[in-house]
Amino acid sequence: MNHTSLFKNLPDIIPQIIQKGMSLPELITLMGQTSFEARILHRAAKLFQQMVTAEDTIWLGIAGAGIAGGMGGMVISLLEAGFIDVICSTGAQVYHDLHFAFGLPVKSISPYHDDNILRQHGDTRIYDIGIREKETLEAQDEIIRQFVKESYTLLTAHPLSSWEFNYQLGLWVGKKAAHPERSFVATAARLGVPIFWDSLTNHSIAMNLVKTDREGYPVVLSGQRDIFDSAAIAYFAEGTGFVELGGGGPKNFIQQTGPTISQILGINFEGADRGLQISTAVAREGSLSSCTFGEAVTWGKYRKADEEKLVQLWGEYSIFFPLLCAYVIDLCPARKHKNLISQMKNIINNLEKAA
Repeated sequence: MNHTSLFKNLPDIIPQIIQKGMSLPELITLMGQTSFEARILHRAAKLFQQMVTAEDTIWLGIAGAGIAGGMGGMVISLLEAGFIDVICSTGAQVYHDLHFAFGLPVKSISPYHDDNILRQHGDTRIYDIGIREKETLEAQDEIIRQFVKESYTLLTAHPLSSWEFNYQLGLWVGKKAAHPERSFVATAARLGVPIFWDSLTNHSIAMNLVKTDREGYPVVLSGQRDIFDSAAIAYFAEGTGFVELGGGGPKNFIQQTGPTISQILGINFEGADRGLQISTAVAREGSLSSCTFGEAVTWGKYRKADEEKLVQLWGEYSIFFPLLCAYVIDLCPARKHKNLISQMKNIINNLEKAA
């Protein structure tokens, strides 16, 4: 028995021609008329554009070592355009971001070295990123400790959420660093964009707080405040979009805002509106860096399973993220900065009342 094809009304695939002088948005649109990850890249680009034009409160999650590898400039570009309103980063990438602000050496190297010899020479590496132990890491450690001592009165009024610590750090970097324009931490502070850590302990900034504690400058950080304050931002937003680089801890931190509101605080809340993740992780061992988008819907992290609003790009984000940044910067007018830091007292009180 003959049946009408289920594909009958779907778009035809026609070989696409690369034209001389094509713009990047034109290239990405062309890729969307092909297949595999190229087509998904186009969907991701359109979704990011939709987040921007819909005035979503847009979160950026930063895992991996992209910032140490020089990708902070792309984050700065999005911040300046008003396309990022909140950040959750590993503490390591906040730490490495400051190397560039203070002119500490970070080198482009070959990933193929005898690591025993590198250790003997005081060289450390992150794959193809070369960092000196003394001239960069130890110098950066001293800068962190100097910040704590010089800003101590601002860091001790109460147990701090990580965004409060990073805000004061960013303001201080803006005043003290030779190149604050190279720092996404300084840029975020200037524009009122809160930066959360996914962990209060798993990075060199926290390691340095161990020493400043013992030098008479104890700083108290509160994981509970991080959870509540981040949930308050999600609850306050009229629309929310998540852009997640590499998944992992930052992705989970961002996505847990919904369940914190609905499951823990018992407030009616359906989760974020849109989500975009770029990751090489897979789902078959039960993770995909803190669950697939479909699984996330079942946890109340997103409103609805919708492939137009939840896009998973499989790949290494140093390739895809620059393309997405260029796409929205080219096509979208700059947005007015939400400056959430200036509103945080009201944002937090709003959730306190609801809870």
